[in-house]
This record gives sequence, C-alpha cells and structure tokens, in this order.
Amino acid sequence: MITALEQSSTQTHDKTVAPWRRFLIGESPAIYQLSEIIELIAPKRITVLVSGETGTGKEVVARAIHAASTRSALPMVAVNCTALPASLVESELFGHAKGAFTGAHMSRIGRFEQAHRSTIFLDEIGDLPSEAQGKLLRVLQEQTFERIGSSETVRVDVRVIAASNIDLENAVRDRRFREDLFYRLNVVPIHLIPLRERREDIPLLLDYFLQKTCAFEGLPPKQVSDEALDFLMAQEWPGNVRQLEHAVQMAFALSGDRLTLTAQDFTVRGRHASLASVNVPAPHRPLVTVGRDGIDFDQVVSDFERSLVNQALAVSGGNKARAADLLRIKRTTLLAKMKVFEDPKSQVISIRENERAAFCA
Repeated sequence: MITALEQSSTQTHDKTVAPWRRFLIGESPAIYQLSEIIELIAPKRITVLVSGETGTGKEVVARAIHAASTRSALPMVAVNCTALPASLVESELFGHAKGAFTGAHMSRIGRFEQAHRSTIFLDEIGDLPSEAQGKLLRVLQEQTFERIGSSETVRVDVRVIAASNIDLENAVRDRRFREDLFYRLNVVPIHLIPLRERREDIPLLLDYFLQKTCAFEGLPPKQVSDEALDFLMAQEWPGNVRQLEHAVQMAFALSGDRLTLTAQDFTVRGRHASLASVNVPAPHRPLVTVGRDGIDFDQVVSDFERSLVNQALAVSGGNKARAADLLRIKRTTLLAKMKVFEDPKSQVISIRENERAAFCA
C-alpha cells in the first residue's frame, strides 16, 4: 500500500481529535469501534495480532497503535516477512556477528534491536519459516535473543504487532504455524472488515486519496461526480482500500485537465485494469411538454445531449473515439461537448451544429 491513510484527513481539522486518529479515515461503526480499541491498548506493551484481507490496512492500524502509544517518539520498525529470503530471516530479525557465515564481513544488528524501546510490526507473519518462529517465541516470552554466531544475550524492550491475511488457526491445524507462537501473538486480536462491508466510508476515502494525489502532482483539487460515486459505491472491492487508492490514481491520470472525475474514468482501459466495465444508467430521454410558462430550450437540449453522450460512453467502456463513432460525430465534437457538460458557463454546442465547431470558448 502506498502509505494509505497516513496523511491528515478532513477529520484532523478538529483540534480535539487525537493526532493518531488521522490514520483512520471513515465514520462507519467499524472505524469507531477500532478507534476505541486502539485508544485502550496503545499505552500498553501488550502484543497485538491484526488480521484481514489484503489491502484492508493492517499496517495502517499498526502505525495508529504505535502513534497512540508512549513509544511514538521513536520510529516503528516494519518488517515484511514474505520479502525476507529464508536463508536470511534470522539475520534480518536478530542480527549476526562478524564471520557468522560467508559474507558476514562485519557485525550487524537486527530489526528487533533497531526497534528497542519502540514497536516492531511483523507483516504476513504466517510466512515466517519454522526455524525463525521458535526464536521469535523466545523473544516474546523473555525479550531476549542471541545474534547469529554470538553467545552474547541481547535484551530488548519491544512492543510486537503482527499481521496476517491468512487464517493462522488453520495454519496451526495444518502444522504450518506453531501453536504456542500463535497464542503468544494473539493476545489482542483485531480483525479488519473488508471495504465492501463498510461502504459508507468510501466517500471520505475517495476524497482523501483524490486530494492527496492532486497535491502530490501539484495540481488543483478535483472532485468526483455523483454518477462516479454511485458506481464506486456499487463495487465489491476485492482489493479493499488499496484497490480504491489505485483506482483513484488511475482515474486521476485518465481525467486529464478535467476537474471532475466521471464514472468512465474508473472503468477498464486495458486487460489488467482493476474495475469491471461500467454500466452506468444514463438519464432518460426528457419527455418535454411546452406549457403556458414555456421551457428552457437550451437546457432541455443540453440534457438530451448529455444523455446521449453518457450512453455512448457507457456502451464504449469510456473509449471516446468509439463513443463518437456511435453518435456519428467527430471525436473533437464529443470532447467539446464533454467540456461543456463540465463547465455550464461554456457555450452550448448542438449535435446538429456544423462540425467545424470542434471547441468552445
């Protein structure tokens, strides 16, 4: 995850909100319950096991716990157990003495010593080799260990937070994970529910990721259309918060200079895009009756054109050239109309207008 949720959200403008709360964006019951748990456990050294699907923000929760603790003055040490080569796991975690193995030209401290008086976050703990599991168990029990190739006992004061996207209880039953280690880690279990079960947080997350991306790119703030929000709220999000962040980055790039992201910006543009093709219901063709008070002709025509353009874009999967072909107009005319729809102050262009009107003022 690209440090998702780690910046200040709109919630942090309230001075009464604790600084660590900036890590948790959302107003769902699940987020409030999580905040209460973090507030209770953060000051203790008690071990925490965070579980949940990929992309739910397990590291973010670990950082929130660390930030709310008395250890926050020192940086949290994060370790991705999956990324550690099996032959170097113990050296990475516990360090080694000079000459302990081929290539050990000097002594090196491990991640646990780096985390002394701070917090260590062990991500994907289920992938830790069995040999290292035993040594980790001792650290949890006694807060001591020896570096590889050394008989000197090192004592550390470390708060351990572990995380896994697999069911560790099943791993214990399959003898892939030590039962005693599981119970040592699972002192305070925190399970993160998937994004599809807290959809009410999507608007806040969406706004946060979009403004974060705009700020990173040095561009003016953008917004998301109501149509796009409805589309995003209806998605299942198998990749959870991480997938939403990546979808926002994709839509931002595809929106070009437009200040409003549409549903089509979030649709599939290639074989490996993250969201399914959008099927956004376009507005119905206006049924207009000219009464005694008359009608706003330009507005009625504009609404009808918008309906046709939205339908063509939906059918074409957001491909503007294909949408223009479906409407039997030039692509430049379609782009001009889309610009008009985004800026109501722009000149209205009629579909029946001469094709030379390829842009508007």
